Amino acid sequence: MEPRRLRWETLAALRASSKGHLSYRCHWLQDEDILEGCMSPLVLSPYSGWVLDRVIEQSAPETESSRSSSPTESSALPNRSPSLEKLSSASRHGSPPPSSTEPSETKGNDDLSLLEMDQEVFPAVLPSKVTQVEGCIQLYEKIHKLKGKKGLRQRQEQQEQMVRAVHDLANEQLKRFDELKELKQHQEFQDLQEVMEKSSKEAQGQQEKLKEEHRHRAKILNLKLREAEQQRQRQEELERLRKEEGQERLRRLYSIQEEVLQLNQQIDPNYRHKDLPRIDLSAYSNRGNQICGLVSGLIRTTSERGFPTPADVANTERALQEMRGLISSMQQEIAAAVEEKRRDEEQERQKQEELLKKEQVKAQTPAPAQQSEGKQQKEGLQVKAEESTMQWYQQLQDAAEQCVASFSEISNCKDNKEVKKIKTDLQKAATIPVSQISSIAGSQLREIFDKINNLLSGKSVQSGGRTVSVTQHPQGLEFVYYKLAEKFVNQGEEEVASHRDAAFPIAVVASGIWEIHPRVGDLFLAHLHKKCPYAVPFYPALKEGTSMEEYQRMLGYQVKDSKMEEQDHFLKRMSGLIRLYAAIIQLRWPYGNKQGTHPHGLNYGWRWLAQMLNMEPLADVTATLLFDFLEVCGNALMKQYQVQFWKMMVFIREDYFPRIEAITSSGQMGSLIRFKQFLEECLQQKEIPLPKGALQSSFWKS
Repeated sequence: MEPRRLRWETLAALRASSKGHLSYRCHWLQDEDILEGCMSPLVLSPYSGWVLDRVIEQSAPETESSRSSSPTESSALPNRSPSLEKLSSASRHGSPPPSSTEPSETKGNDDLSLLEMDQEVFPAVLPSKVTQVEGCIQLYEKIHKLKGKKGLRQRQEQQEQMVRAVHDLANEQLKRFDELKELKQHQEFQDLQEVMEKSSKEAQGQQEKLKEEHRHRAKILNLKLREAEQQRQRQEELERLRKEEGQERLRRLYSIQEEVLQLNQQIDPNYRHKDLPRIDLSAYSNRGNQICGLVSGLIRTTSERGFPTPADVANTERALQEMRGLISSMQQEIAAAVEEKRRDEEQERQKQEELLKKEQVKAQTPAPAQQSEGKQQKEGLQVKAEESTMQWYQQLQDAAEQCVASFSEISNCKDNKEVKKIKTDLQKAATIPVSQISSIAGSQLREIFDKINNLLSGKSVQSGGRTVSVTQHPQGLEFVYYKLAEKFVNQGEEEVASHRDAAFPIAVVASGIWEIHPRVGDLFLAHLHKKCPYAVPFYPALKEGTSMEEYQRMLGYQVKDSKMEEQDHFLKRMSGLIRLYAAIIQLRWPYGNKQGTHPHGLNYGWRWLAQMLNMEPLADVTATLLFDFLEVCGNALMKQYQVQFWKMMVFIREDYFPRIEAITSSGQMGSLIRFKQFLEECLQQKEIPLPKGALQSSFWKS
């Protein structure tokens, strides 16, 4: 009964433990919580050792009594005693239940021996089926864990071996791949080298062939060049001979033309033979003009074609012979008329001899009056300009000299680098815009005008990438006035002289600046009169003590190294200056103040023309300047003065032109003929055409 009681106490103790509080269900498969318990590791209760010690102590007497009865059991117990003694000794020393913090794992061999001992002891100690099942479960779990650890270590070792094997295999394959790649590259390099060597050999061979072909072609070209050079030399020789012959024929034509013109002057009925009213020389004059026109036409045609042919020379020589015959016939007719007039006068003198003696005093008294009147008509023109004109001229020159003196610090700035830099910037800012004036577009012209006006107004302008203003120096404004006026005159002397149409855009800008800044206009006139005294008009006289070079400069000629410029170049410059002046007096800036008057308008042009006609003409100069002035400004003067203008045109043709013609030599007939044709066309058509290059209203919209 005692063991049975002990078992029940053991069961009661187990029921009171944490395991005993677990609920067991018949239908545990339907509950998912039981699976979680199975999946979690099983752990013995900390009181299980203590319970076993109690059980062993209480069952010890029974085991001793039963040793005698069961020899088999007694023989088995001594083998198990060491383990039981270990357990009992641990319980006797009062060791507490194992805590959760103590290590639960030991080495594999010790655990395995302990499990075998427990497997032998626990069935005898715990006869209860529940205890036995629980011990088996725990034993199985420990064995399973140990097997799992061992298997895991084996799998880890196998995996490491497999990884090492795969790594070694990959390294070997990578080495083989690198070797194959290097071998392939080496083969490709060898192939490429072979191809390059082969192509190099082919190129060398081709180059040798090309060199050979080049040498062959060079020989052929040298032969051709020598032949071409010889041919060129022959052609040049022929051309030289042809030019020499042509120039000789051309000189012959010019000499014939000069002789024809000289002969034609002898048959002018309006000038040479006014004392023979009975003789009508108009037929001779008309034929002479026709011959002159024929010769001029031949020369013009040959000039356009190149050089005259022998046929042209023959034609002009025939014209010359005809002109000589015409002169001979005219002279014979004049001689006969003179002889006839002499006889008539002798007879008339004899008939009225007595009457003349009676009226001799009366006849002689009016004769000197008539002679003096005729002399005044012929010699009444001035050689010097009017006193008021000379005073005006001198005032302008004095103003220019005062202006130069006012910026002496800027002009004499050799040592002062800062002032010298300001001088250069101001001069560029004043002159470069004037050089850019053209008739391309009205908008561009307006930009140039605004730039010049802003500079003169004291505003800052951009010039050459630098900011420039006249306020940078106290004398800056006077310096810019002077240089700007000088540049306008230089443009007339250079640009307008070469391109006549350029007079109008330059003039309209100069006129607009003149209207806003009158100082520029006065300096412009001073520069113009100094370079071209005929714009006053004024003929400087040679004074005592004045050298010939200085006098030539006073007349407007350019003298360099004691050599005076050629007459054609001089007339070209004077023409450009007069054209610029004629354009200025008729043009106004379209964007300025239209209510005010022109600062130097058409009335000054009319005064210049009247004073010019009151002075004795100069050979070659007067005809050139009158033609240029009337061609540019004639249309504006015609509209302004109308009938008075046409009276002046008739006066020029009838009275003044013969004076110019009388002093013109045969080598100066070009300007005279051009002026004569212009007068005849204008008087015939009663119209002065607009000058070529005049700015139209559409220009300012461009």
